[in-house]
Amino acid sequence: MPLPQIFTRTCDSTRKIALSLRNLGFGAVPIHGQMSQPKRLGALNKFKAGERAILVATDVAARGLDIPSVDVVINYDVPANSKDYVHRVGRTARAGRSGRSVTIVTQYDVEMFQKIEHLTGVKMEAFPAEREEVLLLLEQVSSAQRIATMQMKEADSGKGKKRGGAGGDEDEGRRGFMASGGGKRGRR
Repeated sequence: MPLPQIFTRTCDSTRKIALSLRNLGFGAVPIHGQMSQPKRLGALNKFKAGERAILVATDVAARGLDIPSVDVVINYDVPANSKDYVHRVGRTARAGRSGRSVTIVTQYDVEMFQKIEHLTGVKMEAFPAEREEVLLLLEQVSSAQRIATMQMKEADSGKGKKRGGAGGDEDEGRRGFMASGGGKRGRR
């Protein structure tokens, strides 16, 4: 089963995206530097075993991990340097397999993105997105993000930000909150 990996720049972004995806009904698990090593390994094992469909990670997972089934890498944030980009996209197309990478670029990322294109010698093409299709999902995704923000505040205030405890897989009971009728749903 092919597995996507999403890279972010910060631990908080990693937590928020993983929670947002769970709220939308996707099995996502975070890995970041504020998690203890046992929690990181547990999250990684759930991803590798297919118990979680999406791995959301900081650059702590960009090097040294062998996950042969990753076929899509999504750079939610443009990496801070070109070498990190190469390591991130190197998570896909392992062992002679094909793979894809998608990088989300805002107006603030253009200069760094152009440096990456120069370093790699590849002119990347824009991914076509229909405005109407994006707008159809906007309300549902925005709602999932608001809920994720509340969940993070609740988790951080309820138990404090202990090293190793932030953003693991301990809040699985909330997974799929919106998909199970706990929030607004858009048309399908």
